[in-house]
Amino acid sequence: MDIVNLLTKQLNDPKVLEQLGKSVGVDPKQTQQLAQVALPALMGALQKNAASPEGAKSLDKALEKHKDDPVDDILGFLKNVDTQDGAKMLQHIFGGKKDAVQSDLAEKAGLQSNQASDLLTQLAPLVLGALGNQKKESGQSDLTNLIGGVIGSFFKK
Repeated sequence: MDIVNLLTKQLNDPKVLEQLGKSVGVDPKQTQQLAQVALPALMGALQKNAASPEGAKSLDKALEKHKDDPVDDILGFLKNVDTQDGAKMLQHIFGGKKDAVQSDLAEKAGLQSNQASDLLTQLAPLVLGALGNQKKESGQSDLTNLIGGVIGSFFKK
């Protein structure tokens, strides 16, 4: 699975954007804008977390838990996404900077902070599920390299 293609292509699909936007009361264009700034922010924070031994261990455990998430069908995945789990993920990913990051991303996408937060609680499980799938398929054990390769692919697009 090409995680970058999966996330960028499907998160540009008008049906996906409409469903995501409708779930939090924003238009698809704003949803797309948030996704475009949120994915690199999520990946960057995950890479930073993976750089420490305790962060890598925690992330590895999360990816193991989500390695079989059905992220190939984003529409189906999002219909059943656990936003409470997503909120916990965001707390682990961004730590004490979560509120500031959410506010910054909201501003960049022209959203209210609570709207950005609600969208991020859906995107975080998607990202971890996609990374878990990628780790499982690639057999990659070095999380820094796994995430770094994904981030590098984001910027090649």
